[in-house]
Amino acid sequence: MTTAFESSPVDAPASGLIVIPCLNEAAHIETLVADMHAAAVRLNLQVVVADGGSTDGTLSLLARLAEAYPRLTVIDNPRRLQSAALNSVVARFGDAVDFLIRIDAHGGYPADYCERLIEEMAATGADSVVVAMETRGAKGFQKATAAAQNSKLGNGGSKHRSGAAGHWIDHGHHALMRIAAFRAVGGYDESFSHNEDAELDYRLRAAGYRIWMTDKTRMVYYPRATASALFRQYLGYGRGRARNLLKHGNRPKLRQAVLLMVAPLVVGSLLAVLWWWVAVPAAVWALLCLGYGVLLGLQGGAGPLVGVSAMVMHFAWSAGFWLQLLAPRPAKAGAA
Repeated sequence: MTTAFESSPVDAPASGLIVIPCLNEAAHIETLVADMHAAAVRLNLQVVVADGGSTDGTLSLLARLAEAYPRLTVIDNPRRLQSAALNSVVARFGDAVDFLIRIDAHGGYPADYCERLIEEMAATGADSVVVAMETRGAKGFQKATAAAQNSKLGNGGSKHRSGAAGHWIDHGHHALMRIAAFRAVGGYDESFSHNEDAELDYRLRAAGYRIWMTDKTRMVYYPRATASALFRQYLGYGRGRARNLLKHGNRPKLRQAVLLMVAPLVVGSLLAVLWWWVAVPAAVWALLCLGYGVLLGLQGGAGPLVGVSAMVMHFAWSAGFWLQLLAPRPAKAGAA
């Protein structure tokens, strides 16, 4: 049984899509859809929510919203992945539009977010416009994680985390993309549950398409609120980065290469029962994270858990990378 539904069609065909992959976002989806529908009315766009099988009341909210908002359509996303959601929306609605704007259901956006993206596309001629992310947390561990992710301790100086003047870039947080470029490279690789945006950016760049990092707008991201959820997320990020290496051969950047040492050092420290000195590198890493985290926590009022959040991210990302890289891979067809 399908849960898809849509509102009555509008008179004028839309020029672009606002795509919102969604799963169990009852706490956020109503405000987000209202904001994006207002932008759709101003800019002649269509809003499409691709729901991955929500069970928290999200679908009931969306059904009510679709009755009120003529530019809103809701479709099923049985694969649940964001990559699958975007591919499905483009396959169904992409023929008559020029571009898509990807929206994170768990994010926050300025009222003029879509306007600024469209202006940047027109001004630069970019095939993809990406944005910086500002991370915010309400309290406790989430607030500490936000402080870590907004700092070099947590993001390593990544420009799509810290922001910079507008410039051409290899990869950034996906915001706007021309449908022609998206389709020309085959869309998202749905075998990627994480890092699918970086994988697509690699193929865009290899095909000669240009990616512009805008400084005219940005999004707000709300991080995981527990250490276990953060660990699972970054374990997936690490696996995704390793899969990019295995698929395309693109090596990790320096900041990522440094993180790769974390998991081996921590695991190696278990040998301290035999040789105490093997634990020194891991201990130095932990002390640096905790010390720097205390300073960040004092400056931003995030508390002493900032360093702990950073350690969770570092170790999980490193562990995920090595687990993926060293995992047995299926033999190629025709191999002996």
